[in-house]
Amino acid sequence: MTGVQIEPPDKAEGATAEGHAAHLEEALLQARALIESTVSLYRRRPAAPDAAAPTDIAALGEALDRIVGGARHSVGVALAGPGEFTDSVLRLLAAQPPRAAVRLLGSAEVADASFAGLRQPPGRPLEARVSESELREIVVVDGVAALVRGAARSEGQQATVVNDVAAVRALELLFAGAWARGRRLADHLGLSPRLRSELTRSILERLRAGHTDDTAARDLNVSLRTYRRHVAEIMRELDASSRFQAGARAVELGLLSE
Repeated sequence: MTGVQIEPPDKAEGATAEGHAAHLEEALLQARALIESTVSLYRRRPAAPDAAAPTDIAALGEALDRIVGGARHSVGVALAGPGEFTDSVLRLLAAQPPRAAVRLLGSAEVADASFAGLRQPPGRPLEARVSESELREIVVVDGVAALVRGAARSEGQQATVVNDVAAVRALELLFAGAWARGRRLADHLGLSPRLRSELTRSILERLRAGHTDDTAARDLNVSLRTYRRHVAEIMRELDASSRFQAGARAVELGLLSE
């Protein structure tokens, strides 16, 4: 068996790149509006028979098996952190017949703990990406069913199975937006610990914003000399000859959002 297949990003330029960005922005705005309207609808109506709330790991496993086991075309999974839920999802996907294409999106913590050893099942398309954004743990299957974990850790294993078409479509769009902003697993695993640190992200944000070195150093509460040393080390690790190129490379690797 081989490692996870990662497709290289498109290299669209000029008008094509602008058109793609505009299309993505429009899709995300539509997703946000749909999600807000769906949440409002669910708040105003009583719980339906097709929305269950498993609260223990056994019930959660049964719910996962029910929706993932019926997948025919696609499975999108967002995983916020390692734990029983992540382990259950990955075990379940590994045991399923290779009918559906699988896309796994995880936090850096999940990628380091669980994605590094992923292997592609024979005959099944499998892609994995890493997100620096805060993720809501969801599983979306074929655009017709979904499972959503509770947002707060205090909610334990609580999750909701969703079969409402509009709600599932909203979740699918939400996943697609997060997926588009994620970086390829191979790129993530190739990053040094320095580039994946919060300090590096803060420095890159200030470089992109055009802050002077003096201002950025004060913001980060470091000396000007230390700040410039960090910038030089970041540029070297990104193989960038200019700060502009470092910013572009950071976006390409998913260290900064577009």
